[in-house]
Amino acid sequence: MADQPLTTDEEPPLIAVIGMAARFPGADDLAHFWANLIAGRDSVRQVGDEEFLAAGGDPADLADPDLVRAVSVLSGIDRFDAAFFGYSPTEAAVVDPQQRLLLETAYHAVEDAGYAGGFGDRQVGVYAGAGDSRYYPAHLHPQYAGRPGSVALVHAATSNSLGTLATRISYELGLTGPSLSLQTACSTALVAVHQACQDLIDYRCDTALAGAVSVNPGALLGYRYVPGGPFSPDGRCRAFAADAAGTASGDGVGVVVLKRLEDALADGDRIRAVVRGSAVNNDGRRKVGFTAPSPAGQTEAILAAQFAAGIGADTIGLVEAHGTATAMGDPIEVAALTEAFRHSTDRTGYCALGSVKTNIGHLGAAAGIAGFVKAVLALEHRRIPPSLHFDRPNPMIDFAATPFRVATEPAAWPAAAHPRRAAVSAFGVGGTNAHVVLEEAPAAAADARPAERPRWRVLPLSARTPGALRGKEVG
Repeated sequence: MADQPLTTDEEPPLIAVIGMAARFPGADDLAHFWANLIAGRDSVRQVGDEEFLAAGGDPADLADPDLVRAVSVLSGIDRFDAAFFGYSPTEAAVVDPQQRLLLETAYHAVEDAGYAGGFGDRQVGVYAGAGDSRYYPAHLHPQYAGRPGSVALVHAATSNSLGTLATRISYELGLTGPSLSLQTACSTALVAVHQACQDLIDYRCDTALAGAVSVNPGALLGYRYVPGGPFSPDGRCRAFAADAAGTASGDGVGVVVLKRLEDALADGDRIRAVVRGSAVNNDGRRKVGFTAPSPAGQTEAILAAQFAAGIGADTIGLVEAHGTATAMGDPIEVAALTEAFRHSTDRTGYCALGSVKTNIGHLGAAAGIAGFVKAVLALEHRRIPPSLHFDRPNPMIDFAATPFRVATEPAAWPAAAHPRRAAVSAFGVGGTNAHVVLEEAPAAAADARPAERPRWRVLPLSARTPGALRGKEVG
């Protein structure tokens, strides 16, 4: 099916989200993540003295007033079901935890989509990104530094290379479509989603996995606060607020499974949401410095995504912003959003604005997938989660003159004359901007589901080996 081109008089196909899996701070699955979001839970926690020292911290740093020992991390990053994927413990220990986590999460996303048994002969692409490996230089390179050119060194380097991130998933899951590892800093994950959508639209594949991971094995050692720098003095992100003082890093991983909507409907897939349109661009030199954001670049990306979606901005009820709580970033982002929305609406205060970074920190390369998953869950549950740590608005943002209001309380998302729609932004250091417009699942997908729960239901029970299956208990 992957060689069927579009004719010039056809509208581009819409893309269905048919599966998701993720692990974020304080949430090892999507249900816990949503519960945390809607309850307004902050997953940033403090690192105690004993935990800090056990992680290798210097006792002299315990009294350092500028050392911020607040973290937003995943539990069990050292745990990997090696046997499930056919790895020996020794082999698994060489692979970057980011690759291990992304592989497991990709498998769970495929399970969620209902294709754990395989995709048949369909072309399935993989589009993935990660943060720079901090595992290799800290844990592996010292072991192999004295053995340049050795087979062990080559194997370790390969197992920690960004270039093998997507191809490892393709190999382990037997997927034969395009397999691309991407890196555009903080916009990596959303760029991966965009690229996956484009290849589906162009019939380069029939299904696609897109996602990203970011894990810092040394997070428990904290970071030093520098006044005027990009990082928060207490590890919390106060997006769009008057007391915003920077962002803070977090760990996370997420993968979504995408398919052309018409195919998903024909196959009877569960459709969690629809990608109506997306866009990616770069700022070029239209900014004060390489790491600075560009209002022009952001506006153009947002407008391009809305154009691809074929919708007006006044139909978007939620924007999941990049929202890093930096002095320059937040005002520029709201200004860019406002300029883009003003091309099709004069309304004010109607669109909820939020940033998942206020809950879990800035996940770097995985930031966009956290925002994407949050937006899909909001559409599914028809509720808008609160954005945290917002009491008073940033004085450089005149919200009364914009289409936006910061969502500070959980709220129902009422029906309107059009489907519920959300937008997600991710902007990378260096200027690669990504924006995606999402829409709730179509009524046809909802109508295809059974109206009543059947009296009898199939209970799947499986395991990798006969011994593991015998060990299962069914209550």
